[in-house]
Amino acid sequence: MSVTAVGATGGIVQRHAERLIEEAVSDTRVILVNGARQAGKSTLARLVAKRHDAEWRSFDDPQTLGEAKFDPRAFVVSDRMIVIDEVQRYPEILLSIKERVDTHPRPGSFLLTGSAHVMGLRSVPDRLVGRIETIELWPFSQGEIDGTPDGFIDRVFSDPLGVRANSSLTKADYAARVVTGGFPEAQARSGRRLTAFYRNYFADLVNREVRQVWEVQRADEFLALARLAAPANSGLLVPANLARATGLAKGTVSRYLAILHEVFAIKIIPAWAASPSGRVLKTPKLAFVDSGLVAEVLNYDVRSLIRLSSAFGGLLESFVAMELARAATWSLTGPTLSHYRTKDGVEVDIVLQDRAGRVVGIEVKASSTVRGDDFKALRHLARRLGPDFLVGLVLYAGPTTASFGDRFRAMPISAVWEL
Repeated sequence: MSVTAVGATGGIVQRHAERLIEEAVSDTRVILVNGARQAGKSTLARLVAKRHDAEWRSFDDPQTLGEAKFDPRAFVVSDRMIVIDEVQRYPEILLSIKERVDTHPRPGSFLLTGSAHVMGLRSVPDRLVGRIETIELWPFSQGEIDGTPDGFIDRVFSDPLGVRANSSLTKADYAARVVTGGFPEAQARSGRRLTAFYRNYFADLVNREVRQVWEVQRADEFLALARLAAPANSGLLVPANLARATGLAKGTVSRYLAILHEVFAIKIIPAWAASPSGRVLKTPKLAFVDSGLVAEVLNYDVRSLIRLSSAFGGLLESFVAMELARAATWSLTGPTLSHYRTKDGVEVDIVLQDRAGRVVGIEVKASSTVRGDDFKALRHLARRLGPDFLVGLVLYAGPTTASFGDRFRAMPISAVWEL
């Protein structure tokens, strides 16, 4: 990680995605950095632009946007790298970019940023197959905030039974991390100022992205759905249930959920599908990308989270799942992330599976102690997989690593970003 980004406190925060961008610049004509608003895309793009002596252009600037719409072909002509910030405001520019890189196939010609899944927009004229690499930039991981390695995934797949970790973090510490979340601007805030940030963030998301890009006219309906989706965080995603709760048509609910996904507010965690068994549910789970946002929507602070153990457990599970989803984007292993649940109610919170089919099963507990029964679902999955099951971990709010038999360990949650 040789490039840096500036955090809310003015300190330097190294981003794992920076290395991925630099690698892509060396051999790919167009690089698209996608991610949530205020996740640090523009800061990162400016640093890359400075290093490569690139031309900076932002579609947040009305004059620049007007120039692009007036003559898109001339807009993309340059002998230097061109950086276009917030490209989702005029995705039609991708057609001119395609023409340019087809006639001038130079690696690192364009670096684009977008706060929506740009390639999924209806107005995108061409998918630039073979010419573009998309890199997802998340809010800060806990490892980026702490300056720790964030190497859990590669470590656990390379040495599943040898991995060990200790931690001094308490339940209150984990609750504080959940409530703060990972957005750069949230890191220096607490209490009312943290609440103000997330309230304004959510309003800005609706007004700038949902209304403008996705042309949602009934913002009140969209907000109502988002607030009802928040309690389902880390739970099964059943649009019909949300439709009944909101009084909206199922099709409208599905569209609004798709928009929440496209603007990086939520992530859909698929059901583990390696088995053809009819006893395994195929229903995906919903997780908010950033725990701070969902904590604000649900009006939770550190004290209320600790008091409401069931709410804390659900938020902590999705917090860990999203930390692992972040880490999967830069890990060498590059596993898929899913969940496992049978019709009999056996559930494993997180299933990581590498390209060879090897699996690491993870359960997340908000308690500071672990019992043998906490491994019941992991043992079930181990029996089904046999030798492909590498290790079953219960990540908990306690201080030490403990063995619970062959291929089963209890480990502090902080191992996810400290290893």
